[in-house]
Order: sequence, then structure tokens, then C-alpha cells
Amino acid sequence: MSYQDSLLRRFDALKAQAQDALWALTSCVCKPSATVKVNGRTYKIVKALGEGGFSFVYLAQDESTGREFALKKIRVHNSEGVKGAMREIEAYRRFRHPNIIRIYDSSVVQDPSGEGKIVYLFLPLYKRGNLQDAINANTVNNTRFSEKEMLVLFKGTCEAVRAMHDYHALVPINTPDSNAPVTRAHHSAQSSTSTIRPETFRPQPSKLKDGYTNPSNIAEDDDEDEEPEDDHSFPEPEGDTDGGYSYGGSVPLVPPKNKKGTSAKGKGKPGVVFDGDEELERLNAQQPSHDAGYDSGSANGEVPPGMKRMHVPYAHRDIKPGNVMLSDEGNPILMDFGSTVVARMYIATRSEALTQQDIAAEQSTMTFRAPELFDVKTGVTLDEKVDIWSLGCTLYALAYNRSPFETAEQAGGSIAMAAMNGQYKHPAAAAGAYSQGLRDLIDACMVVDPASRPDIHRILELTDGVLRTLG
Repeated sequence: MSYQDSLLRRFDALKAQAQDALWALTSCVCKPSATVKVNGRTYKIVKALGEGGFSFVYLAQDESTGREFALKKIRVHNSEGVKGAMREIEAYRRFRHPNIIRIYDSSVVQDPSGEGKIVYLFLPLYKRGNLQDAINANTVNNTRFSEKEMLVLFKGTCEAVRAMHDYHALVPINTPDSNAPVTRAHHSAQSSTSTIRPETFRPQPSKLKDGYTNPSNIAEDDDEDEEPEDDHSFPEPEGDTDGGYSYGGSVPLVPPKNKKGTSAKGKGKPGVVFDGDEELERLNAQQPSHDAGYDSGSANGEVPPGMKRMHVPYAHRDIKPGNVMLSDEGNPILMDFGSTVVARMYIATRSEALTQQDIAAEQSTMTFRAPELFDVKTGVTLDEKVDIWSLGCTLYALAYNRSPFETAEQAGGSIAMAAMNGQYKHPAAAAGAYSQGLRDLIDACMVVDPASRPDIHRILELTDGVLRTLG
């Protein structure tokens, strides 16, 4: 990624934010509320929940059912941007796990300004917010998690990560066996939602139950009947949204639509799956639990004729408290897969190394970023261990209300140098608050050399060990 490309992306991001801010101001002055029509359904935009470089997240309500969603609106300015957004959607289709966010619906429409497209993602609304919200509340109230509560949240997050690191892709049966496919890093710049695929295989398009299809088969919504009636006068976020509601994408669960915008299986019913809680419960009941040894990427999953499963680990690359939502039951839900890549990536040239550094700088939060992503070396293979480091930083933040490297940032030092040298400390003031086992677990995740860093299975074993000592 060249310096010019980086500047262009930043300019596009600022432009997108300015457009949304202008529409928000127009809404405040001229209209009591905004609406958007997607896939034949009209949604009322209640309020803004958060924003990112190219995206806003809104609280949306289906006008016909009253059901509430988190609506993520992504602006893309070219075909590569659309592909990147669809790869983000595909990532949520790929990883089916109770601790990974699901998607209800999605749509790609023309931007009324004539500059690119808008991608809408309809996601669950988690009213309890995310772990960063909980950390912020602890800071304000001078409280802390109990050690057991913290470890249960950490373990659930690790189980979501395990689903990614243990992913098994469906490939043609004649694909050469490899337990650890390694892809060559691309020379070209990647979009902020890019996924690098292994050259050794290409996962096949698949159908879900009841005719639902892989997002790679989703066409742009360009029917006249489906043209979005979007006034775009969306409200702006209220207050400081850093670390809040940064929802990621997932998979569209919508049957193919006919020209009238109705479901291919339904009888005149708009092409939206989740009309009520009964449908959601039915679909959830059809998905065997992870504890039963199956999810869509499990080595034990059903295999169609002529296909087999190959281990293809993926890395999230932006694990942090702000990307772990809390369900109504208090379970951790990993989200925001825009930075997800095939984990094992061989770096052959300096150009590839610099490209990966630039991608990490854009997509991976600095105070949670693994040291090998700050200074990418040639002749090495980046892998899923980057997530283990981020998990350690996340557990540290749960324990001490901040990243281990926020101190370096506040002191004007180099976060990159601190991370690459493993320079962090457990706060002396909190020495008696948690067990030595918890401190050792954090330290195990934050080993500078990725070759010596434990894998996700070992981290889960260590977590269970500490939990057992707590009774």
C-alpha cells in the first residue's frame, strides 16, 4: 500500500463521514425521523449508535413488526470496496458459533449521491453494549470484575477464536492434503475488509438450509421494486462512541427474491427471514452446538459427495474489548470481522512485508496489536498467533481497565517499541486483586515470539485451570 493509496483511503473515509454528518444535520433540522427501505421492508432509524472510518451503526426498527436491529451502513466508492464488504459478510457466514455474531439480512444499493454503493447489514441489537462499555463503567464507578466473571467472559471469547483458528473449509476431494495451507501475501493494497485466500484451494459456494445461499452468490439489489427508499437523513451518534457498538458484518439469511421482491419460498411475503422470535428460535435450534462437536467449519461437519474438509485457520486480527458484545444473558459475542484474513501468510519480499504492516496499521487497533504486525519481517509466516496476543491484551484490560500499552501511549512513548519488547507491567496497586494464575495467563498470551506463544487450545486449557482453582 503506497503512501498515496493510504492518503486516498483516509480522504474517502473523511468524505463519507462528512456526507453522513450533513445528512444528520438535515434530519435534525427538517425531519423528525429517517427511514430506509431494504429488501421490501421499511425500517425507522431511531438513533445512531456508533461510527467508524467508512461506516455508521444505527438503531433501526422494522415498521411492520416493531422489532429492533443494529443497522450497519457501509459506504464503498468502487468495486473493490463492494468486494471487501461482501468478504466481511462472508466471514460471518463462515464462522457459525454461539459466541460469534450472526446477521439477519444485507443489501447493496446505489449511493444516491452517485458516488459508489452503500452496503446495509442488519445485525442483532445487544443492549448491554460491549466489554469496553463494561470497562468504562468500572472505571467511572471504581469497580472491577470478579476474577471468575472475567475468566468466564474471556473463555467464551477464546471459544469464538477457536472456531476461527480450527476452521475446516470444504474443498474438492482431489485437493492436495495440507494441514496448514499458507498463502502468499498479496502485493497490492487490500481494502479494510479484505480477506486473503490460500492459493492452494478455493472454498466452494454452499447452500444453507431452506435455500439460503452463500453471500458470494448474492447479486446487487437493482430491481426497480427493490430500489431503496432511503432518505439518508440519519441522526448522528450521541456522545463519545469510541469502543461502543462497532458492529461487524455477517451473512445474509434471506431466500432468493423474485422480481416482485418476495421470497422464492414464500407466498407474497417480503424477502426477510426474521419476522419474529419464533423464526429465530427455529433456525437456532437447527444449528448443533459447538459442544456437540459441530459447527459449519468443524472437522466433523457434514461433507457433500466429492468434497472433503481441509484445515484453514483464520485470524481475526482486531480482538479487543470493543469488539466483544454482551448478550442479554451476559455471554460474550465476538464481532467486527472486517480485518479477518486466512491466518498463515508467507512473507517473501520487503514489499509484501510493508503491505502487511500498512494493512495492520489500518485494521488492527494499536494497543492490542501483536508485535509481529508492527515490524513484519521477510522470510517468515504470519499466523493465527496474532490473536493470542490480542486476547492477552483484552484480558489485561478486563482486569485493570486499560490496555497494557496505554501507559506507554500516555507517557508519549512508542507503543510499537513497547509491544515488540514486551514492555508492560501488572499494576502494583492491583497486586492482591487477582490470583497469580490469572497474571500467568495474561503473561502466557503476551509472549513476544509468536513461535513460543501458546495456541488457542493451550490458552483454553490454562483458563480452565485457573477457573478450577477458584472453585
